[in-house]
Amino acid sequence: MSAGPGVVGVIGGGRMGAGIAQVFAARGARVSVVEGSAAAADAARARLADGLAKAAERGALTGDPAEVLDRIAVVEAVERLPADADLVVEAVPERADLKIDVLTRAEAVVGDHTVLASNTSSLSIAELGAALRVPARFAGMHFFNPVPASKLVEVVHAPATADQVVHRVRDWVRGLGKTDVVVRDSPGFATSRLGVLLGLEAIRMLEEGVADAEAIDQAMELGYRHPMGPLRSTDLVGLDVRLAIAEYLHRTLGERFAPPKLLRDKVAAGELGRKTGRGFHDWG
Repeated sequence: MSAGPGVVGVIGGGRMGAGIAQVFAARGARVSVVEGSAAAADAARARLADGLAKAAERGALTGDPAEVLDRIAVVEAVERLPADADLVVEAVPERADLKIDVLTRAEAVVGDHTVLASNTSSLSIAELGAALRVPARFAGMHFFNPVPASKLVEVVHAPATADQVVHRVRDWVRGLGKTDVVVRDSPGFATSRLGVLLGLEAIRMLEEGVADAEAIDQAMELGYRHPMGPLRSTDLVGLDVRLAIAEYLHRTLGERFAPPKLLRDKVAAGELGRKTGRGFHDWG
């Protein structure tokens, strides 16, 4: 297996971006995390420190958390990404225009050897890559939440993605101690397409009064051995994130992905799941 990336850029320091930065830094990479303001950068630093401390408490971190944190720099502009980066992963919100903006800006900064990747859970890698000067070096690298504990990374191969790039990404995923699953570029890939469909049906069942949220989740956890029920999973992902993905899949794949009214109502009310303290469950 080839060596892991020595220098990594992560655009976006939220829960997913911080997790991606953490796992690469824990394996020895020098990581730069991009945030858009001083306040967001401070929040990202705090998030990284907290994530590393919790990993150490669980015995899931080799080495001193402070030493790992020293390998992570948080910067406030894409243009401050290191030119010698081996890999740059964008982990910004699920908006194609925003992702294209940061990816094209990153491509202008990094060297020709750099692999660019998107952590999108549903958007077309081909469409995002079409905006790049060299789409052959672009792939999907879909991590799962929480990144340090999750064992899977979905590697998305668009028609323009070079086979060598896919091989490099798969090697890096395995170097993180995770399992790669390679899928063809298609709306929702494999995981979001199945996960969102299950989650939407669970919301419809709740809406129709089939059972309460706890019962629906327990039915899947105990009956089908899912580690987390579909409504609790939606809370963890974020109801706003799930709604955005469902709307995209509805447009591209049809009526079976139409978002239920209950999901829209909760997002409108600010009940977004764990990050706001309430979604389909109470996280207070």
